Amino acid sequence: MITLPAIDMVATGRNIQVMRQQAGLSVKDLQDFFGFATPQAIYKWQHGVAMPTIDNLVALAMIFGVSMDDIIVVDADARVQISA
Repeated sequence: MITLPAIDMVATGRNIQVMRQQAGLSVKDLQDFFGFATPQAIYKWQHGVAMPTIDNLVALAMIFGVSMDDIIVVDADARVQISA
């Protein structure tokens, strides 16, 4: 068994929302940037229900002028065990 740290999806979502607001962008602005038909994906990210894909994380980091590490929150106490 290998133990890995887990991503705190709720805290990561809060980061996305705060960074979006600090950038002066609306949910609609991000929806348009990503070419999404509806804003649901953005809301899911912000509420910690879903995570952006890696390519969308790269784009968010570019939009916000931060690194992906600044967006993602790792929960040091939560651990995920996987079988090798």
